Amino acid sequence: MNYNQITIGIVSYKSEKVIFNCLKSIKKIKKIIILDNSNDIILKKKILKKYPKIKVYLSKENTGYGLGNNIILKKSKTPFVFILSPDVILNKNCEKNLLEAINNLNKNFSILSPISNDKNYGTKIEKGFIKKKIFEVEFVKGFAMLFNKKKIIDIGMFDRKIFLYLEDIDLCKRLKIAEEKIYISRFSKVSHLGAKSSAIGFEYEKCRNWHWMWSKVYFEKKFSNIFYVYFKFFFISIFQLFKILYYSIVSNQIKKTIYSMRFSGTYNSLIGRKSWYRPKKNKIIN
Repeated sequence: MNYNQITIGIVSYKSEKVIFNCLKSIKKIKKIIILDNSNDIILKKKILKKYPKIKVYLSKENTGYGLGNNIILKKSKTPFVFILSPDVILNKNCEKNLLEAINNLNKNFSILSPISNDKNYGTKIEKGFIKKKIFEVEFVKGFAMLFNKKKIIDIGMFDRKIFLYLEDIDLCKRLKIAEEKIYISRFSKVSHLGAKSSAIGFEYEKCRNWHWMWSKVYFEKKFSNIFYVYFKFFFISIFQLFKILYYSIVSNQIKKTIYSMRFSGTYNSLIGRKSWYRPKKNKIIN
């Protein structure tokens, strides 16, 4: 097992401010695929000028994070794919320690992730496990996940219905139901900026609030008792409507917009509408 058997995959959207720092931090893995959801030909030219061996694909449709990574998985030619958000920076020896972990596990895993600078490392960790060099967890966050590609494809990859948020938790949930293994390598570390992978201003907040609620309802409908889900989110919707009315009265347009987006995401998911809200509309893959 060596670095040539790993491809790094990055899905970007208006990510020019952060993606070059991410690419600069990659030292050992040479096979890199970028799928840009903003169809930014100028960014593609800048990347290829500095890194001519990187494969950059432009999407004429904003595919979202999960479907974008599914496309990268299909385009990759290696048995392992290391998915990164463009606002992630690999710390020193991250790749080396991940490679050692793959070999130590004898490739017997579905997901292997580094530890992040988040206080909870972006995952649920059993008490005491943090002292181990490699330890098993229930789930990891999607900003840095090294996939055993065959196992991820066999489970169905990311749920293509989810545009944004909880696609990583959904994938981990399905893997654990199938009794697959998810690990963290303690000495493989990354820094995650968080919520800085895209520069679209307040449109990001609108998108974030809409999709968080849509995905939350969809996820719970998928894995929980359906009557409980409708009961729970009925009262959440009432609270959201109250907030919209309150912020209308006090003339706080920003807060009113945020709660309007939350209500819309909740309502659309409850009645079974697809995840349709987009910060921008486009189409196809070049």
